Amino acid sequence: MFDKILIANRGEIACRVAATARKLGVKVVAVYSDADAQAAHVAAADQAVHIGGSAPADSYLRGERIIQAALDTGAQAIHPGYGFLSENPDFVDAVQAAGLVFIGPSADAIRKMGLKDAAKVLMEQAGVPVVPGYHGANQDPEHLSGAADTIGYPVLIKAVAGGGGKGMRLVERPEDFADALASAQGEARTAFGNPDVLIEKYIQQPRHIEVQVFGDGETAVHLFERDCSLQRRHQKVIEEAPAPGMTAEMRDAMGHAAVRAAQAIGYKGAGTIEFIVDGSRGLRPDGFWFMEMNTRLQVEHPVTEAITGVDLVEWQLRVASGEGLPKVQEELTINGHAFESRLYAEDVPKGFLPATGTLSHLSFPSSCRADSGVRSGDTISPFYDPMIAKVITHGPTREIALKQMAQALETTQVAGTVTNLAFLGALCAHEGFAAGEVDTGLIARDLDALTAAPEMAPQVVAQAALAALGLLNAPDWDQGFSLWGASWREVALERDGEPLEVSVMLRGPGAAVIRVAGQDVTASHGADGWAFDGVKASDWTQAGDVITLFADYGLAFRQVDPLDRAASAGAAGNVIEAPMPGLVKAVFATAGQQVAAGDRLAILEAMKMEHSLLAARDGIVAEVLTEAGAQVEAGAALIRLEDEDGE
Repeated sequence: MFDKILIANRGEIACRVAATARKLGVKVVAVYSDADAQAAHVAAADQAVHIGGSAPADSYLRGERIIQAALDTGAQAIHPGYGFLSENPDFVDAVQAAGLVFIGPSADAIRKMGLKDAAKVLMEQAGVPVVPGYHGANQDPEHLSGAADTIGYPVLIKAVAGGGGKGMRLVERPEDFADALASAQGEARTAFGNPDVLIEKYIQQPRHIEVQVFGDGETAVHLFERDCSLQRRHQKVIEEAPAPGMTAEMRDAMGHAAVRAAQAIGYKGAGTIEFIVDGSRGLRPDGFWFMEMNTRLQVEHPVTEAITGVDLVEWQLRVASGEGLPKVQEELTINGHAFESRLYAEDVPKGFLPATGTLSHLSFPSSCRADSGVRSGDTISPFYDPMIAKVITHGPTREIALKQMAQALETTQVAGTVTNLAFLGALCAHEGFAAGEVDTGLIARDLDALTAAPEMAPQVVAQAALAALGLLNAPDWDQGFSLWGASWREVALERDGEPLEVSVMLRGPGAAVIRVAGQDVTASHGADGWAFDGVKASDWTQAGDVITLFADYGLAFRQVDPLDRAASAGAAGNVIEAPMPGLVKAVFATAGQQVAAGDRLAILEAMKMEHSLLAARDGIVAEVLTEAGAQVEAGAALIRLEDEDGE
């Protein structure tokens, strides 16, 4: 076993790897960027080395700096985590050339699986079922269109070097193919530097089921399957293991196919074989096809760990240090069911827009496993993925594990940024998902219901009002009661930018009436604290002028100076602002241009994604205040429309 390893990553995966390494008595070296100097993964390590600027290209993608850090600190091996350089074969070659061990597969294995078209040819040769499609080198649009006609619509256009849904388009009619192809190729060229695509048959009612494999370079085992069908725009949201509805016959077929795939490339370490499954007629051994192989540890690996009792990072370290596979296939079994929910800082009502912010409060219930790379007081940076944590539950049955997840999400507390907690909670309550009737289109079909904002209870607003007045936790709150008499006091609050009508009247020590939009709420204080109409007050926290109540997955209220409202009321709709710090990728507006509501005016690149900035209303562009290539801060004015009255 190694004495010291370097983790070439950040966030929750760096913390996760560090925890297992230290459990095995292995010392850990962290690397960090300017933005991560005080990050959790730095605190979790024995040593830490600064490797550059905040942008990944200036730090976590600088392989030569990472290798030098390993050499300088005496690390014997480098664990890549996932993302960044984890599937870069040139980095693997450089690590080995420096005399270090790469904790993962060989560069040759990564190269063989790196391009989807070449990987599928290799899998066909290994006897692994592959989706009907065109994976050839001829990228002439007419040839690709003919291939789509031969395969039969609907088809998927996919970037050969793709990932994360980039460079992917669904085409349902021949007349739409040319535009979709141009769009996919353009996105692929921007994201991967390679515009080449492949064409695949689109599977009706598709399910995304993947198999965890582990190899020692010669032989391999599988650790059963994970169902990752619950996706939004090809991004996984909630994963589970094992797959609902899985039969012993199909599990055996998929497991053997995955092992054949791993052994065909002499795979070493943890990897995932991803299959697309036709769920229209149930799970059948002839209804699954190879999609791609992820030659690294996956984000969703904890659900496999939960049902098998295997620490996959421990296996990685042991095999990389020269040991054989810790278990043979017959020793691996499934115990119960597990779920993983990806908790993100994102604004769901605004189209799941990634968010930033400083976490004034963060806590998870003891009933779940929470893999996180941030703590209370940490900042969600615009430079990286906005994941806050992975919430994992494990129970004896799927029903129990899902109920545990629903409860864990309800009692997770986050303040300082918006999150997708309510969306995850709505998914757990979805009847189809609860019944195991899931496919990759579920979220898109029911998106409106899943993202609908619940009606806010007046009792919650009443609690926020008392918090704003400083009365919730002040034991001597009633001392100034006589100064108020029996009059009402207005409280200026906002929720999501909308003003709330709230007024408070104190009736004596430990008693008050709060009027919320014309409805009176009775507040009383007793041995158990405050109650509102008999409902016990929620946990809460306050940071500056923002009060967060941990009810309904977290509700943030802003205490507002009434003068501020008047000053800002006139500007709504005229100015298109940057929703977060980022790079202006493109500007489509010019002064004097007539635009309609919904027109795309600019593209902002932030948090590894491109965000279209749209006109909020019809109007005329008064001035363009930015340009392509500009780095802007959150709230920066980018484009201004003329006032609606023309003045």
